[in-house]
Amino acid sequence: MNLDDFSDLIERPDSGMRRDAEERRERLIVPPGSLGRLDELGEWLSAAQASVPVKAIEQPRVVLFAGDHGVAELGVSGRESGSAHELVRATLEGASPVAVLARRMGVPVRIVDASLDCDPELLPEDVVRRRVRRGSGRIDVEDALTVEEAEAAVRLGMAVADEEADSGTDLVVLGDLSVGGTTPASALIAALCGTDASVVTGRGGAGIDDLAWMRKCAAIRDALRRARPVLGDQLELLATVGGADLAATTGFLLQSAVRRMPVILDGVVSAACALVGQRAAFRAPDWWLAGQLSGEPAQAKALDRMALNPLLDHGVTVGEGTGALLALPLVQASAALAAELPERTEPVKPVEGDTD
Repeated sequence: MNLDDFSDLIERPDSGMRRDAEERRERLIVPPGSLGRLDELGEWLSAAQASVPVKAIEQPRVVLFAGDHGVAELGVSGRESGSAHELVRATLEGASPVAVLARRMGVPVRIVDASLDCDPELLPEDVVRRRVRRGSGRIDVEDALTVEEAEAAVRLGMAVADEEADSGTDLVVLGDLSVGGTTPASALIAALCGTDASVVTGRGGAGIDDLAWMRKCAAIRDALRRARPVLGDQLELLATVGGADLAATTGFLLQSAVRRMPVILDGVVSAACALVGQRAAFRAPDWWLAGQLSGEPAQAKALDRMALNPLLDHGVTVGEGTGALLALPLVQASAALAAELPERTEPVKPVEGDTD
C-alpha cells in the first residue's frame, strides 16, 4: 500500500457549486456577512454535497477509534496504562460526555476497537471484532506497529468509511478513545512540521503534572529521532511512531474524502491523522472541518499547517469526540439557514447615510 495513491483519488469539493451557493447567498433577505462563519459553512456544505441549495444534515454519526498505547507505561497520561477499554465501556453505557451529548442530539455513536489492550470478552463483539492488535508499541524505544499491521489498520479505517458512506451517513463527527494517544499524535505532528518536542507537548485530555509533562516531552523527543528517517513514507511513519487507532483514523479520513463524506475533527489525535492524510493527498483537508481548539499545542500547529480554522474555542479538553460534537449544531444551523431563508423579491435599497 502507498498512501500517496490517494492523491489521484481525491477531488476537491465542487467549486462551481460553491460559486452558485455564494451567488444565492447574495440574494437572501439577510445581508451578506451578517451570519458570520455560518455563511462560509453553508457554502462549504453546498460544495461538498454538490447541491444548491444545501441539503440538511439528516444522518450524522459519531465514529470513535479506540486503542491503547505502550508509551502510557511511562506515566505520560493522566489515565492508567491499558485502561482505554474503560472509556469505551463508559461511552457504551451512556456515561461519558460524548455519549450524553450524542443521546441529547439524537446522533448514533459507533466505536471501533483498533488496538485496545484488554480481553475481547470485556466488550461487545461488534466493537472488538476487527481489532488489529492488542495495544501499540512503546514509540520511544520500539515501533508502534509492523508495516503489515499499519496497512491492516489503514484498511480497517477505509472499510469503516465505506460502510458509513454506503449506509447514508452524510457527516461524521470523528474522535478517539485512547490512553496515551496524545503522545504519538504529538510526535507525528512534530515530525511532519519539523519542530521540537517541547513545542508540541501538551497536558492531554486527562491532564498531567509537570513531572509527567517532562516524561512525555522526553518520550516525544526520542520518538522523533526514530520518526525522521521514515518521513518519506506515511505508512512507515504510522508504523514507527503512530499506532493502530491512529493508522485506522488516517485511513478513515482519506477514504471519507474519496467518498465525498464531510468529517468534523475533534482534538490532537484526529488532527495528527489529518496531517498525515494531507501529506498523502493535499486536497483531502478540503473535506474536513476543525470542530474545536482543544488547547493542545500540537493540535494548533497541525490545524495551522492545514489552514483549518476551528469552529469553537470553549476550553473543552476531555477529548473522545466531545468538542467536535459540540460543533455539529453550528454546521446543521448553517445548512438550515442557507436552505430555508427566502430570497429577496426586490433589490435592497441603501440605508440613508450608509456610505458603504
